[in-house]
Amino acid sequence: MSQTKTKPAGRIKGSVLKWLGVPIALTDTDFWSAYLGGGSFTGRRVTVDAALQLATVWACVRLLSETIATLPLGFYEKLADGSREPATAHPLYDLLHNQPNADMTAVQFWEAIIASMLLWGNAYIEKAKIGKRIVALNFLHPGRMQKRRLLSGAMEYNYRDLDGSQRTIAEGDLVNIPAFSLDGVNGLTPMSYGANVFGAAMATDEASSKVFSSGMRAAGFVKVTGTLKKDQREDLRASIKQFAAGGPEAGNVMVLENDSTYQQLTMNPGDSQMLESRSFNVEEMCRWFRVPPFMVGHSANSTNWGTGIEQQMIGFLTFSLRPWLTRVEQAIRKSLLSPGERSKFFAEFAIEGLLRADSAARAEYLAKMTQNGLMTRNEGRAYDNRAPLAGGDELTVQSNLVPLTMLGKITSTAGAAKNALRQWLGIKNDEDNDET
Repeated sequence: MSQTKTKPAGRIKGSVLKWLGVPIALTDTDFWSAYLGGGSFTGRRVTVDAALQLATVWACVRLLSETIATLPLGFYEKLADGSREPATAHPLYDLLHNQPNADMTAVQFWEAIIASMLLWGNAYIEKAKIGKRIVALNFLHPGRMQKRRLLSGAMEYNYRDLDGSQRTIAEGDLVNIPAFSLDGVNGLTPMSYGANVFGAAMATDEASSKVFSSGMRAAGFVKVTGTLKKDQREDLRASIKQFAAGGPEAGNVMVLENDSTYQQLTMNPGDSQMLESRSFNVEEMCRWFRVPPFMVGHSANSTNWGTGIEQQMIGFLTFSLRPWLTRVEQAIRKSLLSPGERSKFFAEFAIEGLLRADSAARAEYLAKMTQNGLMTRNEGRAYDNRAPLAGGDELTVQSNLVPLTMLGKITSTAGAAKNALRQWLGIKNDEDNDET
């Protein structure tokens, strides 16, 4: 593995800070840009951690990453007749399908990979090798990765480990999966480009929290006769504040002196369009992740994807999941297979896994596959985690459910029997007597 370790950059006295116990140099521009986030019109810095505190961002990221991570990822070998079979003997089969490394299951690994692309715009996987054999796939946090194009045209990746040390990883030892990109190499970071959308949602949440913390009552004013001195004014303000919503004396009787009158201001959340703003922010953030709002619990408007669950699932699979699935499948082919293996082996997500929770749709799918000669009954039983049965390895069709290999024999036998019956009855073998 072509790696070189160096001491953490910028270890000059007073120039290194520690974040979660990890030394961070002041010159580490990638870290500080990710930590400070992108600026927004609201003045708030939008970071990954701050954005994940928004319920919609959390729901969108979880929906996409968990759904994709729980889809079975198969690794197959193309056969000479055009069919395929699981390449269980290949070293990548177990790494992709079951456990990529010692710390993660396949679900945890692919969940982190998809979340990295959704939040940082890039995902990185390091290939651990013994000789030329890949023995593990290790997840690398995108917030600690720096990359640049060398004059030779190769990409150089510099990664900061948890102990703060920097090491260079060769391009051949790394898998880089960019999300939406303008150059095909560097994925765009949603937290930077969508800072105004996420920042506005943060500001709206903060404003609504302040309203509800004060019992949905705005501040008021006090009318007094005459002019108060500064200290009298401050004493009166402090006294009134104790009885306001959230104060220690809230709910008790307020006593005002010297013809003082307290007038509370009222505010209707509907008039201030706060509820509409929060609803609009949900839809805006869903657009950034290409997730239909109804799938994250936002049911203010009905979906126009059709009324049936099947149509909604087809739309979600086509427009939301499919681009991410294809990115991962092609990255596996490009970076984990040698040029000689790419024409023979391939990885593919089994989207039929989405039917696992729908028993009716699952049963209908298996029935159509087995009754139309596309799948044997034992293959269908294996798909449903059932043991094979004797005689279940033949392909059948819906017409009498006979094996495909017996169709010609059965047809010729039936024709011969029909002609023999005609001869015994003395019926001529012509089209006029065919009905008889």
